[in-house]
Amino acid sequence: MGATDALGGKSWTFLTNHARVLIHVARNPQARIRDIAGGIGITERATQLIINDLEEAGYLTRARVGRRNTYTINPDRPFRHPAEGDQHINALITLFAGHDETFTGHDETRSARPAPSRSPAREQATPDEH
Repeated sequence: MGATDALGGKSWTFLTNHARVLIHVARNPQARIRDIAGGIGITERATQLIINDLEEAGYLTRARVGRRNTYTINPDRPFRHPAEGDQHINALITLFAGHDETFTGHDETRSARPAPSRSPAREQATPDEH
């Protein structure tokens, strides 16, 4: 029998731990591994592995500043799944972390909210519009 959530259904979430780590780092680029792990409810080891994955894939870079790491997110990287591959992660970060300047550290001219993408399904007329 699986775990249940507060609503009495199966326990699951929309975001992966990779997305949660990325969002946490976007909110606090100087966060320690311990802080990130505690903030999203996973182990420090899992957090370290996820940061390594994100760094290897080019979603973030790590720089040593004194005794701590500082992370910079590359907001122009696309989502990894082919179904969302035409979208960049800045939309996700903007949605959850507030605004682009929080995590990019560059390109101050970028708007805080990306323009919504228009899907072909939305542009089709509904029967009531004819």
